[in-house]
Amino acid sequence: MKRLVTTICLFALVFAITNQAGAIPAFARKYQLSCQTCHNPAPRLKPFGDEFAGNGFKMLDQEAPRYFIPTGDPELNLLRDLPLAIRLEGFLSFKEQAEQKFDFAAPYLVKIMSGGELTNSIAYYFYFYFDERGEVAGVEDAFIMFNDLLGLDLDMYVGQFQVADPLFKGELRLTLSDYEIYRLRPGLSRTNLAYDKGIMATLGLETGTEIVVSVVNGNGLTRADRNRVFDYDKYKNFSGRISQDIGEKLRLGAFAYYGKEVPELFSGPVNNIFYFGPDMTLSFGEKLEFNLQYLFRSDSDLQISEETPTVQFTKTQGGFAEVIYMPKGIESKWYFAGLLNYIESDLSEFDYRSATIHAGYLVKRNIRLAAEYTLLEKQSGSLKNQFSVGFSTAL
Repeated sequence: MKRLVTTICLFALVFAITNQAGAIPAFARKYQLSCQTCHNPAPRLKPFGDEFAGNGFKMLDQEAPRYFIPTGDPELNLLRDLPLAIRLEGFLSFKEQAEQKFDFAAPYLVKIMSGGELTNSIAYYFYFYFDERGEVAGVEDAFIMFNDLLGLDLDMYVGQFQVADPLFKGELRLTLSDYEIYRLRPGLSRTNLAYDKGIMATLGLETGTEIVVSVVNGNGLTRADRNRVFDYDKYKNFSGRISQDIGEKLRLGAFAYYGKEVPELFSGPVNNIFYFGPDMTLSFGEKLEFNLQYLFRSDSDLQISEETPTVQFTKTQGGFAEVIYMPKGIESKWYFAGLLNYIESDLSEFDYRSATIHAGYLVKRNIRLAAEYTLLEKQSGSLKNQFSVGFSTAL
């Protein structure tokens, strides 16, 4: 064990982990500003970064220099340069539960990102994985955004996005460990709160209230069939969230989701899926932030495998608790994060518990080093250790 700890510490000096982050230096180039304007640290968004994204990736009080080409045609908007950014990430890991305990995973991912305004009220964003865990993963986030519709703070997104984005964006987390409750797909269910195709609308009110509703296919990111249809069944799934600012430090939210899906083998009863749960963010300036999420999920007729019949009225609950600490606030080069994941199901094979601690250092605003340790509880009740160290850079 001493040799393991020594090895991890040595590698931590030159490598770091990161998540699949959404920070995009193309926006910093567009306005000739530091990434720190929106992120602290990247990919975590500051309030200004949230406002920038909500305005269609543009600053209301500042024009981007030479953003469009002057064509002489007022009905034509041509970008002078296509805004592109590239992320490169890699790490060294040790997983006690794996036979190959040490693993060099660099690159872990390489992706290209692009986004920006097309008009004063229309914007776009997408990214493409050239390489994710050794495969070409393709497109995940990809949407067109219509900003400030009907003269209100009403935005509409059409395309691919994470259903859980209005709660806590997995793309912006600092840890390699994910928000597991969002990813959970019990049995052969195709429905979770990760990526899906659909429409999402957000409405912000002057009272500090935000209302979000979405309609999605309900079966994740799938290939179109021979009829060029992406949805596996005739049903659409619906979700909604309402959140409220309480003072300057506290934000409370409530989320609900309802949908239907046909069984994987297209036989048997339709599965009715329902989620609900509260969430909370408690912030103390730029230094300290707490995030809490609880979700309950029920499945009326869940198909566990191809060989077994459906299980009726399956209940799953869980969530996560996250803390982020920046010792010197916006000027911090060091940052620390902790994440607790918890899932408990009527079907014990989907139970999940983990505790993660994470420390990172910003060499530059767009170069991040970090180390992460996770204690994972297996279904047998045994505890397993995971270490990761690596790097993240954005161009």
